[in-house]
Amino acid sequence: MELFKTSVGSWSYEPGGVLHLGAVPLYSGFMYAAVGSYMVRVMRLFDLRFDRYPPLWASALVAAGIYVNFFTHHYVLDARYVLVAAVVLLWGRCMMHFRVHRHVLRMPVVVAFGLVAFFIWIAENVATAAGAWFYPSQLDGWELVPLTKFVSWFLLMIVSVVLVTFVYRPRPPEA
Repeated sequence: MELFKTSVGSWSYEPGGVLHLGAVPLYSGFMYAAVGSYMVRVMRLFDLRFDRYPPLWASALVAAGIYVNFFTHHYVLDARYVLVAAVVLLWGRCMMHFRVHRHVLRMPVVVAFGLVAFFIWIAENVATAAGAWFYPSQLDGWELVPLTKFVSWFLLMIVSVVLVTFVYRPRPPEA
């Protein structure tokens, strides 16, 4: 995806360097891997459990639509807001139960998705300010990463969540 996105001008990296594929430095793959690794770690660390988790086939269908849209929106209508609505409809009733020390707390999964995407968006602002990569709007000087990227991170995180659930199935809360 990085090779495609840089080739269509969605973002760019400083030229040069030794460890890269095309215009993409290898560290970009580590950023995506860090998100997935974070999700697996959080599932174990906080003993995540879920009420009303959607069927895996339905979540896989939405995740596939999200992934395809990352490519096709350059050529046809962008469906990201339809996909956000699909995420809210599919996961809207799902509650996440998590353990902090001896306390079990609850949070709507959609809120958790939004919070993680927000903090990734904050990190992305720090990274672009440091010159790790640039969006077209930042080529003449740094500015905040557009909020549309927050939506993109929200959706990309759904793809990661679904992939993780194929390895670590969502478990119901303990009685």
